[in-house]
Amino acid sequence: MVRSDGLAGLSLRELAKRAGITTPTVYSYFSSKNAIYDAMFGQAATQFAELMSEPYASEDPRAILAGGVRRFLEFCTTDTARYQLLFQRTIPGFEPTAESFAPAIRALGLVRERLALNGIRDPRHVDMWTALTTGLVDQQISNDPGGDRWAGLVDDFVAMFLAYCQANGRAAPSASASSAARRARS
Repeated sequence: MVRSDGLAGLSLRELAKRAGITTPTVYSYFSSKNAIYDAMFGQAATQFAELMSEPYASEDPRAILAGGVRRFLEFCTTDTARYQLLFQRTIPGFEPTAESFAPAIRALGLVRERLALNGIRDPRHVDMWTALTTGLVDQQISNDPGGDRWAGLVDDFVAMFLAYCQANGRAAPSASASSAARRARS
């Protein structure tokens, strides 16, 4: 329903109708609309963390970083409502529970690992990375839905970010980058 009508279009009455049950029956499963959003968030965050933890085909830290961006773009652009739920605060008053949010924290830890393989450890640069990658997704969804205009920029984007960090003395691949890359690949 949210895929066709948007997150704000979720109606408990319509949900009950589509499920072939009464609206009060919905409340026997979920205490509120936010509880439904929370269940959706937890499911999506789990899917995202599982996808991001799958092995990469390369041991090269830069290729692993670019592969993570490609996975992120694909995950987000194939289901805009899911992207909005996970990465944009579009539902007033909704906060995921700690349980539903835990997989999202795990996925962010995987981002930090991929960045660390490339010598990026400063929390400010992790913040820059997440802002820039969600910017790619936003541009793709907003300006070329179903296309690849921004998705096609991934390699240049990664090179630019790493060059910036290296030029400013903020990045140098760690000595254990290749062993960590092997672990990420397996």
